[in-house]
Amino acid sequence: MKARYGYRIYPTPSQQMALAKLFGCVRVVWNDALTFCINQYKAGEKKPKNAELQKQFITQAKRTTEREWLSQVSCVPLQQSLNDLEQAYQNFFNSCKGQRKGRPVKPPNR
Repeated sequence: MKARYGYRIYPTPSQQMALAKLFGCVRVVWNDALTFCINQYKAGEKKPKNAELQKQFITQAKRTTEREWLSQVSCVPLQQSLNDLEQAYQNFFNSCKGQRKGRPVKPPNR
């Protein structure tokens, strides 16, 4: 039997700002990587590996002037967003092949 607990938090205004910044950065990394994967597919190429996506959209993006603000947040949630994107693609591909139980899964979206 699994236990489940529900919590409600009330962040301070500074914590709300930090969370908003973090969630915004995660969203930007997800959307950039997803757009890149879609463009790769349209070009007839394979989806890049997760390590390549992390290198391009986290490590190298932090070094550019337009994405240098990504270094203001922890890299762990950014990496997790790309891991979640990888899992979403695996679920979609397994659903297409019939290897996943349940209703069909749509491809990841923004």
